[in-house]
Amino acid sequence: MAQIALKGNPVQTVGNLPEIGSQAKDFALVATDLSVKTLADFKGSQLVLNIFPSVDTSTCAASVRKFNEKVSALENTKVLCISRDLPFAQNRFCGAEGLENVVNLSDFKDGSFGKDYGLTIVDGPLAGLHSRVVIVLDANGVVKYTEQVADIVDEPNYEAALAVL
Repeated sequence: MAQIALKGNPVQTVGNLPEIGSQAKDFALVATDLSVKTLADFKGSQLVLNIFPSVDTSTCAASVRKFNEKVSALENTKVLCISRDLPFAQNRFCGAEGLENVVNLSDFKDGSFGKDYGLTIVDGPLAGLHSRVVIVLDANGVVKYTEQVADIVDEPNYEAALAVL
């Protein structure tokens, strides 16, 4: 378990993030068109996994906007924005914001992604949702960078995440 905070109040997650240098675990997440996407669907591309509790909060929205802007200039790189929001909410947000350089994926069905990656919040008001995490994978699915934001209301370190690409 990792201990993080929500507005300074301690909360726990189910485990620890994947280790740098390890192979990322496969996943089955739902896209905004309701298709199921797996890690294999993105093979050959560098990936920024931008993971957060809900797209309907200001910090989550800011991270999606920032990665959309920064990654658009990078070759062979995709940003996967992952939350437990329904695909309809994710699609609505990106459409309203005009965001085209991110792929929204939902872990709404069973939360297995959050459990497998050790980032599901287990207590406090956001229990069951994902903590704010950035994981960068190389084109072969090897973990190159991880960050679990110490307080969920804070933004991730964009520069550090993008520096490994």
